[in-house]
Amino acid sequence: MANLTSTSEFLLLGFSGVRELQILHFFVFLAVYMVAVTGNLLIIMAVVLDHHLHMPMYFFLMNLAFMDLGSISVMLPKAMANFLMNSRSISYAGCVAQVFCFFLFGGSDFAILTVMAHDRHIAICHPLQYEAIMNNGACIQMAISAWFTGTLSAILHTSGTFAITFCSNKINQFFCKVPQILKLSCSDLYRIEIGISLFTCSLIGGCFIYIIITYVKIFATLLRMPSEQGCKKALSTCLPHLTVVSLLVFTGLFAYLRPPANTSSDLDILFAVIYAILPPLLNPFIYSMRNKDIKTALLKLTGFRRFPQTSSSKIHLVKLG
Repeated sequence: MANLTSTSEFLLLGFSGVRELQILHFFVFLAVYMVAVTGNLLIIMAVVLDHHLHMPMYFFLMNLAFMDLGSISVMLPKAMANFLMNSRSISYAGCVAQVFCFFLFGGSDFAILTVMAHDRHIAICHPLQYEAIMNNGACIQMAISAWFTGTLSAILHTSGTFAITFCSNKINQFFCKVPQILKLSCSDLYRIEIGISLFTCSLIGGCFIYIIITYVKIFATLLRMPSEQGCKKALSTCLPHLTVVSLLVFTGLFAYLRPPANTSSDLDILFAVIYAILPPLLNPFIYSMRNKDIKTALLKLTGFRRFPQTSSSKIHLVKLG
């Protein structure tokens, strides 16, 4: 097979060769993208503009919205452009950028969710020490650490993936997905990326175990709470986070942990779409539906001032800035 290391572009897997379906896919993806972008931007603006939300929990939520905004912008705009232009190509630099941004936002996303679990644990299990532990400097350091984790993951995966020699330029996916790129390798250097992937999976597994242990402690504390109202308030701040973590984990398992030999290209695309789109699309709705403070801030932001303002939950009251 020819050495295609110097190729200037890759060919992605198309959804359909029928022009009418391509146009339909474009408008469906455009609608989904606009909803996801609008939802995450509203969350960011609400946290920035409403001083009642200047708290650690919402500061981390704003970072999560930034990550979700970047995550869904990595793949959908290019896919929509290909639908519109009846094309399957992506430049070599564009593919590198997709891989880098995918791991940047994906790694940062899971890291910030771990930080948010830590925040809920301190707020509920150690409320008297909350202000001292979750102070301005600590919150900023945690957010920077989450972004740094994603950046490090992106650098390692991108350098490991594109250090290999390619024998083909046809990627069997609608975006530059690393496992599909590794199948194009005609050298043994792909083992480097496999090693990096195993290391990343170990880190993610460690974060997931930490989140589980954290919620075991949280629920144990909630069961000992004498006040039913206080227990409900604490639980209302945990349920959105638990839902978001579960959505990310289960869609990731759905996309990656399956027998590859028993799935078709169409199913591969479906699984990838679910994993890439659902979390950033649904996260703003999950938080806005379950959190009265966010709903109040969004109503004020969109001009519905006639609705009464709900007081902020007192179990996590510590302001940033």
